[in-house]
Amino acid sequence: MKSKATWIIVLAALVLVFEFTYLFQSIGRSENTAHTVPVPTQAVAEAASEPATQPEPEAPAQADFGTVTPGMEEYRGFVIDNVLHSPNDGDIHYNVYVPEGYDGSTPYALYVTLPGYEGLYFQGVAANIKSEAFGFEAQKYNSEMIVLAPQLGDWGETSANQTIALTEYFLNTYNIDPTKVYGNGYSGGGETMSIVMGKRPDLFTAYLQVSSQWDGAYEPVAAQHLPVYLAIGRNDEYYGSESTQRAYDTLYDLYRKQGMTEDEIDKILVLDIKEHAYFTERNAPNEHGGGGLFAYDEEIMGWLFSH
Repeated sequence: MKSKATWIIVLAALVLVFEFTYLFQSIGRSENTAHTVPVPTQAVAEAASEPATQPEPEAPAQADFGTVTPGMEEYRGFVIDNVLHSPNDGDIHYNVYVPEGYDGSTPYALYVTLPGYEGLYFQGVAANIKSEAFGFEAQKYNSEMIVLAPQLGDWGETSANQTIALTEYFLNTYNIDPTKVYGNGYSGGGETMSIVMGKRPDLFTAYLQVSSQWDGAYEPVAAQHLPVYLAIGRNDEYYGSESTQRAYDTLYDLYRKQGMTEDEIDKILVLDIKEHAYFTERNAPNEHGGGGLFAYDEEIMGWLFSH
């Protein structure tokens, strides 16, 4: 019996030894497994803690308004036959008067005057300022004003786009007061300038249309509240006065729909239909050709430059 009990004790001891050995080996394997997890390096840890950097935004591209070939001759203070080489609108011929006092340190006004048929470029260099007085008379109202007299090739969309391109070039190249940018168009030039006003009324402070018809859009002009003066002879031989009356009525109705009063409208919209006597008293050969006399009318020109 003693021998059998001894063997039982020995066997139990062996079982205990085996279980403890297995237990310690399992613990060791667990500890070794825990240390095999990769630990981030300092650089990775720092990168993870810092916010992601964004690439620097690129500076906006500078608008290309073109380059100019300056004219080499003068006529009564205007440098004539300058050419703006517009990247989008081709070569644009113009004459320009820049006061002697302009040095770029003080903002100057800008006046853009478009001629009738007789002043287009194919009629000859400076034909516009040799046949019309608007560019010269304007100088009497503001001594600090650049006068721009383009010579274009037609009285439609092409010339309108070129007028816009040329105006933008001056606004971005010279020190121009954007609150004093004036425009006028006579005859075919009025057709062109009305298209300009319909496209970019934001470029101008006030507009004078002389002996012409309105070919442009009305809504942008009314939305801008652009001051407009419409002057024509009642019996204009080329246009009549009916189209000018319609232009006035259309703009007037748009303003009324905005809720403007009659007094408010009268401050920014003027219809001036001259009777025949206005022209005969000034020895004009006819009413359409007599539209050029509006350049000497202080009431008309004074209204334009009062804005």
